[in-house]
Formats: sequence, structure tokens, C-alpha cells
Amino acid sequence: MRIVLQRVKQASVTVSGEVVSEIGKGFLVLLGIEAEDTVEDSKWLCGKIAKLRVFSDENGAMNNSIQDVDGDIIVVSQFTLHASTKKGNRPSFIKAARPDQAMTLYKQFVTLLEQELNKKVGTGVFGAMMDVALVNDGPVTITIDSKSKE
Repeated sequence: MRIVLQRVKQASVTVSGEVVSEIGKGFLVLLGIEAEDTVEDSKWLCGKIAKLRVFSDENGAMNNSIQDVDGDIIVVSQFTLHASTKKGNRPSFIKAARPDQAMTLYKQFVTLLEQELNKKVGTGVFGAMMDVALVNDGPVTITIDSKSKE
């Protein structure tokens, strides 16, 4: 699994003109699932997201986690995070999980993250065309891959 995590002042997901998720301070997490991913990848990433200290403390240092600041999260499935651009100019998505596998792991990921945070997590609509809006705070944008553990 690969994520792009963005610390946001606000974020929302709109599908067919309807806002399906909206948050203030927190994380927008773009989640790419590949065929080799398992629930173990989800568990590791969810733990990392919950404990990642990228919010400022009273001294302005990045010392606080999403839990410390009572932030919210939206998770959006994005298979294009596993694009390969090695050959030619048209990306290949061969490493991305097939939709049925990806949907199952996406739902498990959201459930595990909710359990880790002990609060509801917003989502996009799996497989839909989505308008994702955000105000990146910082900007702080971090990529994490469960296979390389970085």
C-alpha cells in the first residue's frame, strides 16, 4: 500500500455535485492498493498515520499527532498511486489491485483506521469520479509505502 498524506486546514470530496465527506483540520489520505497488499499492510499504515507527529505543539515544533489535535481524516482510494511510467508516456497500472480486491482492502483500511483513532473517518466513493478539494496546511505532504516501511 502506498499513501500520500496531506495535512490540511480543510478538505472535501464531492461526487456528482454532492459533498460526501468534509473535514476541517486533519489529514487527507490518498490510498493506493496493489495486488500484493494484505490486511497487515493496512494495520501498519493505520498505526503510522495515527501516531505520525506532524502537527505543531505550543512551541511551533511538529510534535503532535492527529489524535493530539483531535483532527479528522478523509481517505480516498486512488489506484493511480501505483502508476508505472518506466516505459513510454502512458502510465501502466498493472501493479494496482483489481477493483474487487481493492474495495475489500479499502473498507478494511478505513475500519482499522477508525478503530485506531476511535472516531469516524470520512471517505470518498470507491470507483467514482470525485472532486477532491483541500487547503494544504504548511504545506505538509508525506508519502508512505508499506512495502518499504518508509
